[in-house]
Amino acid sequence: MTGAAKLNVAIYEEVEADTSATGQAMAVVCLSSLAMGIGYTGALGAPSVADILIMVLLALSSWFIWAFINYFIGARLFPEPQTRADHGELLRTMGFAQSPRLLLLIGIFPGFGVNETLGQVLAFAISVWMLSTMIVAVRQALDYKSTVRAGAVCFVGLMVSGILLNLCLGVLVGIGVLG
Repeated sequence: MTGAAKLNVAIYEEVEADTSATGQAMAVVCLSSLAMGIGYTGALGAPSVADILIMVLLALSSWFIWAFINYFIGARLFPEPQTRADHGELLRTMGFAQSPRLLLLIGIFPGFGVNETLGQVLAFAISVWMLSTMIVAVRQALDYKSTVRAGAVCFVGLMVSGILLNLCLGVLVGIGVLG
């Protein structure tokens, strides 16, 4: 996780190739979403067990959907000549790319909550850092030479997956599953 957070290309290549690392990538997604949720409790109050479960399920759903959309866009619609990838490679690299989000746990300390200026600055910095790790993850998984192309795939994939997740959440709220 440290290597992924440091944008170490060799780590992303290793994770991409290691088909047994998908579970580890899922663990990073779960832990980072828990860290974010716990860090936000300093400002928002303690979440219920149901809130934590929903948060982890949303993080896992977001990760899976965003990785699939990035795979489809990057490997099927706009591949570079050397692009050879599958959905699993994007799941693994993008899972480990969420490592910086673990630092949001700092929000439990006074002055660092999301309703504090310093906490907001740190949350923004961590978001930018995580976007950087995602771009490197996508670039390596898709074997792109262009970082700009990987960034474009991440951006479009994020927008499309965000729309899909919001539609799903709207349906779940509408039928009374969430509320």
